[in-house]
Amino acid sequence: MSTYLPTIKQLQYLVALYEHKHFGRAADASFVSQSTLSAGIRELESLLGVTLVERSRRVVRFTSLGEQVVEKANRLLREAEELSDMVQAAGQPLSGQLRMSVIPTIAPFMLPRLLPRLKRERPDLKLFLREETSQDAIESLQHGRADCVLLALPFDTGEVEVEHIADDRLFVAFPKDDPRDPPDVVPPEMIDEGRLLLLEDGHCLRDHALAACNRSELRASAAMIGTSLHTLVQLVDNDLGLTMLPEMALNAGILEGTEVVARPVDNADAKREIVLIWRKNSPREADFKLLAEELRAG
Repeated sequence: MSTYLPTIKQLQYLVALYEHKHFGRAADASFVSQSTLSAGIRELESLLGVTLVERSRRVVRFTSLGEQVVEKANRLLREAEELSDMVQAAGQPLSGQLRMSVIPTIAPFMLPRLLPRLKRERPDLKLFLREETSQDAIESLQHGRADCVLLALPFDTGEVEVEHIADDRLFVAFPKDDPRDPPDVVPPEMIDEGRLLLLEDGHCLRDHALAACNRSELRASAAMIGTSLHTLVQLVDNDLGLTMLPEMALNAGILEGTEVVARPVDNADAKREIVLIWRKNSPREADFKLLAEELRAG
């Protein structure tokens, strides 16, 4: 049996360095000084008797063994957090700290309605929010940086628990008085691929929008230049094209102050499913189900 066991703190420092590949940024993420983080990793290497990190003036590289240790460290840290969560879950429901990642095409439209009510009705809940693209949010969940994720399906989430929140229809947004603006609904074949503005890669709404159009040629020709839905709306308002918007954004007033009009897509599949997900076998499942109820209540 080993006479030395790494501390949780040392493993946290190592994982942070692996994620950021930079001592300064890893220290900032760990809320310690760079010298403290560096000393903690050196102590870990010294007591294990191995080199985990190759250091140079400009580059941080992990050895093959170091990468294996990081993978194991991630699992151990996740288990430690779940132990803490298990104890916490035995107390008052939906209380204590909870870290939730939210994708950018949901966060500004759903959370402003939710957060004041949660603060009022769940005063013992400390909700820490992180806005991330779908892929980054899934990675945060897998590595224990997030306890749950609010995102839209379809998207490859891996093995997780899923709680349905709502269906969110997709609309086509046109400049006012656009001659191609139909009166009621937009058939997919009417969408001009040469004028379609979509979010850049990394946003799942881009794929949802393309799927709603049900036209494969749009994947190759759509102009993917937007970094946010608000940016896309401004581009449309300046007659630079058309775009796809979710109903929750319209209900939240994203078109206020513009002359943009929106029409639903004439396709039953022109929607996305808003869900809350978390890791399987999490001891806080009851809390996440309660949070999902709060989200559904809007």
